[in-house]
Amino acid sequence: MVSLRVSQINGCAMCVDIHTKHLAHEGEDAVRINLVAAWREATVYTEPERAALELAEAATRIADASGGVPDEVWTAAAEHYDEDGLTALVSLIALMNAMNRLNVSVRSPAGSYVVGQF
Repeated sequence: MVSLRVSQINGCAMCVDIHTKHLAHEGEDAVRINLVAAWREATVYTEPERAALELAEAATRIADASGGVPDEVWTAAAEHYDEDGLTALVSLIALMNAMNRLNVSVRSPAGSYVVGQF
């Protein structure tokens, strides 16, 4: 869900295509996939998932906030994830932001991805 949300924020159509298809292939519920763009108002996410999505949004929109990720966002994530979990989460967010920027920059098309293609 984090990869999908970061890709939505960055407008990376190719990555949105990839992540929605992977989530569906892995058995994720269609309602949860479809509501990730509006996760704050949706009732289908757990507290740890909500904390991860909030951290993903804050880290992706880092230029919008002075001082980076707000302390309360980090604290909320740290309540649900240990140091290794936070490291993995931040690494995923950073990687997704990099991949989104690459794909958007070179105008990678969306829609034809098949799970397992890469």
